[in-house]
Amino acid sequence: MLVVIPAILGKTPLEQVRSLLKDGRFVDGRLSAGTRARQVKHNEELQSTATQMERLNSIVMGALVQHPLYQAAAMPVRVATPFYARYTPGMRYGDHVDDPVMGPPGGQYRSDISTTVFLNEPESYEGGELVIQTGFGEQSFKQAAGDAIIYPSSSLHHVAEVTRGERLVAVTWTQSMVRDPARREILYQLYQAREGLLKNHPGETETTRVDHAYVNLTRLWAEL
Repeated sequence: MLVVIPAILGKTPLEQVRSLLKDGRFVDGRLSAGTRARQVKHNEELQSTATQMERLNSIVMGALVQHPLYQAAAMPVRVATPFYARYTPGMRYGDHVDDPVMGPPGGQYRSDISTTVFLNEPESYEGGELVIQTGFGEQSFKQAAGDAIIYPSSSLHHVAEVTRGERLVAVTWTQSMVRDPARREILYQLYQAREGLLKNHPGETETTRVDHAYVNLTRLWAEL
């Protein structure tokens, strides 16, 4: 399931994030990559002070994890500290699948869902599309600054080469309380129907039935 979440960050938070990134120190992104990813990864990642990272994460992750669409689609039980990545002309990230288990010993988590948060406007750079292989073929994403996209970590995906400008993103991973992606998609569709009914027909019998089904399917499938 691919879900685009528009405008999780507004103008002022984005300006704060870009200011922090401008003052940050970026290093070769291959330093954080596994054996396979190291062969196809060509970007830079922020390596900065704890205070700077804390401020960034407070803005970016604070907005993401509290967003109702992220909560409904990802159903997170663990969310990773993000990487802040920069792509300049000539940089790209070739086809890869994200590692199934991430994190340090004692703090490991299963990567069910990958999330990219776009931090600068698409017209400020050329190339740099996030391309995800799906059952319906390749889908390409180059979203507005502040938008996020969530997609299965198991999917083959790549970042196209940047040919002009600078691409800035935050990337994080989620272990979902519902491991099966097909079940997560069913729950998300049911959530959307439930929200519409609760808003427009709060007292109807059908609303109660859909709400009941959503709550109990979540209870049945959630793993904590």
